[in-house]
Amino acid sequence: MEFHTKTSFAPISSPDTTILILGTIPGDRSLALGEYYGHSRNRFWKIISTITGNELPLTYEDKKALLLKTTIGVWDVAHKAIRKGSLDSAIVNEEPNDLESFIENHPKLRVIAFNGAKSRALYDKYFERKSGMKYVSLPSTSPANTTITFDSLCERWRQLLAD
Repeated sequence: MEFHTKTSFAPISSPDTTILILGTIPGDRSLALGEYYGHSRNRFWKIISTITGNELPLTYEDKKALLLKTTIGVWDVAHKAIRKGSLDSAIVNEEPNDLESFIENHPKLRVIAFNGAKSRALYDKYFERKSGMKYVSLPSTSPANTTITFDSLCERWRQLLAD
């Protein structure tokens, strides 16, 4: 069986970031494009624009600007991992990103959200949950997650914005 080492992107964030959404590690399509949630059927960008009441951004620059405007950050739990294909279940030998430093360097951060069960599991494997931080487990926006409707995804993802 052939495996491939994959590496995550730098985070999208600003000093004003209040919400950090963590994925696992970019999938093949995202890596090819050099963009978070780059697969055309991934529902991430449509969900973020819907729950924040913004137009769906069409370019990656506009997508990043939407995150910054809404004080949402994006990163991955894994810095590097071996994974054949794009399924989270295929991730092995992962090395975590330096989330401790990220949290320290973003004093306004109040919510850490997990885009799917695997990102939550990886976070809990490598990091302690911090008191005073809200942790939100969300259904994956991946095209592989076909069991949940778009409206149901948005309903669950709105938890990010609730105090």
